[in-house]
Amino acid sequence: MTDLETRFRAAQSRAVHGFWRPRVPVGDRLRALADYSDGLPADAAAWDGYGEHGAVAALESRVAELLGTDAAAYFPSGVMAQQIALRIWCDRMGNRRVALPDLSHLIVHEEDGPRLLHDLEYVHLTTGAVTASAADVERVPGELAAVLVELPLRDGGYLLPSWDDLTGLAEACRERGAPLHFDGARLWESTPWFGRSLAEVAALADSVYVSFYKGLGGLSGAALAGDETFVREAKLWRRRMGGTVWTAAPHAISALHGLDEVLPRMGELHDFAGRLAGELASAGVRVFPQEPQTNAFRVFLEADRDTVRERVVAALETDGFALPFGWQSADVPGWSFCEVTVSPQILYADPTVLAQRLAALAV
Repeated sequence: MTDLETRFRAAQSRAVHGFWRPRVPVGDRLRALADYSDGLPADAAAWDGYGEHGAVAALESRVAELLGTDAAAYFPSGVMAQQIALRIWCDRMGNRRVALPDLSHLIVHEEDGPRLLHDLEYVHLTTGAVTASAADVERVPGELAAVLVELPLRDGGYLLPSWDDLTGLAEACRERGAPLHFDGARLWESTPWFGRSLAEVAALADSVYVSFYKGLGGLSGAALAGDETFVREAKLWRRRMGGTVWTAAPHAISALHGLDEVLPRMGELHDFAGRLAGELASAGVRVFPQEPQTNAFRVFLEADRDTVRERVVAALETDGFALPFGWQSADVPGWSFCEVTVSPQILYADPTVLAQRLAALAV
């Protein structure tokens, strides 16, 4: 850890306004979840046993209802869930070729796990910061075990396709007999852009993955949803890969809390992101995409990464104003970028003030 990172961690507790506030202590978080669980039906607040009954079963039922699928299976992590989903499709289809964006989480962030563990063969559905369409599916040669689409494409700048492009892509997959899997780590945050329900979006795919700790703010965990046969196979692979823990009740209850308290606010978060992006543009800051498609987008500043990070820490130390710290060097020398995510914790803030303070990092 660098000296600057040490200073940042030490100053985090001083944040009183800005883009985030410090995480609540573990004890306070657990007590809040206990209070929430007191209001749940007895079966939903009960301990599960290896994923059976109790809070996990209640969560799986809730997810299946929201997504309009036959069933859903809880997983301790999205990495495990998605590798299992693709393993199922590959085994069924009799080949290992999966078409997915070159910026997919599976390729960029999973240490080559899908290939090493499941012998997956990647075919690039798209290259760079673009969303996929039917034409991309049609261009891929040969037999495919599955097509994966990430909604939104996080490493492309939280990009989403149009509804017409997404439905066209789904139809192209059906025509060539390739199962379609949605990497919906942030699917909850995507429905305002589509103007469709979760069930309408999920109905386009053969399997869907959703996360509970990102936009919903749960402790951790994920789910795979699909038909009964797919979910039954997913649970079998979950046990084979060590993902069926003795109890996941606290994590499941935190996910139920997110579905109750945060999911209904996704439209509000998306609207705030649009207002913030507009204020940033007015302050001379470049944002991508110019019209945020979820509650997150990228911000670019004409200043090098280390200078910006130093100013972020100085703001925390001076007046407790929290600004994004995860800046990275951009492709253009002398520029840097970061991701900005609108969470419920910053809806109280004035987007004009947020934009001005962020723009000042480049001065």
